[in-house]
Amino acid sequence: MIYDKLPLTIDQQIQKLEERGMEIGSRKKVAKYLSHISYYRLAGYWWSMQEDKVNHKFKEGSTFEDVVSIYNFDAKLRLILFDVIEKIEISLRTKLIYHLSHDFDPWWFQDTALFKDTPALVKSLEKIREEVDRSKDIFIKEHKKIYRKDYRFPPSWKTLELSSLGGLSKLYGNLKNTIKAKDAIAVEFGAVNHTYLPSWLQSIAQIRNLCAHHSRLWDKNLPGTVKLLPKPPNKWIKDVPKQHEFQRLYVHMCIMKYLLNTIIPNNTFADEIESLFKEYDLINQKTLGFKNDWQEEELWISN
Repeated sequence: MIYDKLPLTIDQQIQKLEERGMEIGSRKKVAKYLSHISYYRLAGYWWSMQEDKVNHKFKEGSTFEDVVSIYNFDAKLRLILFDVIEKIEISLRTKLIYHLSHDFDPWWFQDTALFKDTPALVKSLEKIREEVDRSKDIFIKEHKKIYRKDYRFPPSWKTLELSSLGGLSKLYGNLKNTIKAKDAIAVEFGAVNHTYLPSWLQSIAQIRNLCAHHSRLWDKNLPGTVKLLPKPPNKWIKDVPKQHEFQRLYVHMCIMKYLLNTIIPNNTFADEIESLFKEYDLINQKTLGFKNDWQEEELWISN
């Protein structure tokens, strides 16, 4: 089958939505939205409103206004999560630099003897080299100027400031399990040992990338699962999530909250999420995997 659909004008897009049963309201206002937010991007937010997903017929009472509200909810949710993830990323970077630089040397991240998978490390170093080479940060420029005859990377406390959460999580996960710092970092995050933390960081890095690229989180199936502690040493949720629940955001947000509690015990994460749900009361929290009584979970109650 060959794709033969032609692009639609904004007026044609609105007409198609009306023909499929969506209540449009002000055509002028809808046209304004569609001139800034593409039809296909918004389609992810009205997908669940369709009763016939083959012919794309909408359920009775489906409105463009609700689509925009869900879209705005999702945008604000991403901002909240991005702020939380930033704190986790900075903490991880700090711990990696501190522990491994003291246990070994400032260039530990280049030492193949410390890592399980040398080809994976080489890929990580290639990415780090790209980041260093294109960096305009003053501390990198000054380092290159002062130490121009030193052809090594700058030390880890300079180089790894340029690494993304994804890059940092790959370095951590690739460390040999015999490296004491790997367990020490996990303990500081409340993850007990190296068995669990890598999958948490990979999950959070994926969500961070979705946030950074303004991708939809609402009603989205997330890839992969995470390894959960059978008996976490810190506050956690009562019921062990079932396999299908890992596809939804809630479990991953619980992990973020668990890590954040070790960084900032009296954080406002729960308050921000609760306020967001109150602002957008049309949102079905179950589309994100939230339980009815999530605010009462010990994990989410402020210290």
